[in-house]
Amino acid sequence: MATTSTARTHWQGSLTEGSGKTDLTTSGAASFDMTWSARAEAGSGTTNPEELLAAALATCYSMALSHALTGAGNPPTSLDTTVGVTFQPGTGITGATITVVGSVPGISAETFTEFAEKTKTECPVSQALSGVEKTLEVSFTS
Repeated sequence: MATTSTARTHWQGSLTEGSGKTDLTTSGAASFDMTWSARAEAGSGTTNPEELLAAALATCYSMALSHALTGAGNPPTSLDTTVGVTFQPGTGITGATITVVGSVPGISAETFTEFAEKTKTECPVSQALSGVEKTLEVSFTS
């Protein structure tokens, strides 16, 4: 069964002087203040579309990797995924770096890396971002 997730943004003012608020309307789980400075100058106390994409990719990647490992008979004890999405004003999104640290009993670091690499292109959010170059950094503890 397909599901549709929705979010709503209300923006006021110009791009550089204005501000907005994005609400996750399907779940009601969060609201995010938005400004251009958060997009062009990291660390302003508000968020931006790229940070939300990073959160979506980190979550999807972790879920997909957990599913793949579990399907192969090796459920992970833990997966810690960090994603950085790079935005260049005037160019757009120029890349994403996925860093995953996994603890998976019963497999080798090499096997974990193979699963991690495959998941980099197969999780649904990664597929949606197929035009974005992604790099992967893997750490493993048994």
